[in-house]
Amino acid sequence: MKLICTVLGLALLVVAAVYFLMPANALPSFFPGFDSGLARMRYKHGIVSAVVGIVVLAIGWFTARR
Repeated sequence: MKLICTVLGLALLVVAAVYFLMPANALPSFFPGFDSGLARMRYKHGIVSAVVGIVVLAIGWFTARR
């Protein structure tokens, strides 16, 4: 359980970084929020991904303490 939560949390933090660093037209086409005609960032997607990633990492950390 700890390994799954850690890997998933780190993956979500990487996805959040992609949302913060790339405009919507440069995102991979399978990401939600991809828009070929839009050159602005998708901050809400990045914030949600970062928060969920931190929560999943915290769950992994608390389950490892038992």
